[in-house]
Amino acid sequence: MNTAMLSKGLKRVAGFIVLAFMGPVVIYQAFQNEGHPFYYPVLILGIILCGLSIGLGFWGIRTLTAGLLGPRPKKKNS
Repeated sequence: MNTAMLSKGLKRVAGFIVLAFMGPVVIYQAFQNEGHPFYYPVLILGIILCGLSIGLGFWGIRTLTAGLLGPRPKKKNS
């Protein structure tokens, strides 16, 4: 068990949790203010936050499993 990778994975999962709540809230606020001039930039920001959340979640879980189980073995080319 690699504790450095484990702590790095936990930090990434914590970032995922924050973004997983922040992205939908920003999208919801954008839809509440459809007539506002900043509607499209706020909506795009919310969509980007949701995409980052998904990516950070996969990346964090991958780092957690590598920290717990060790690095993935390399494939042999034959």
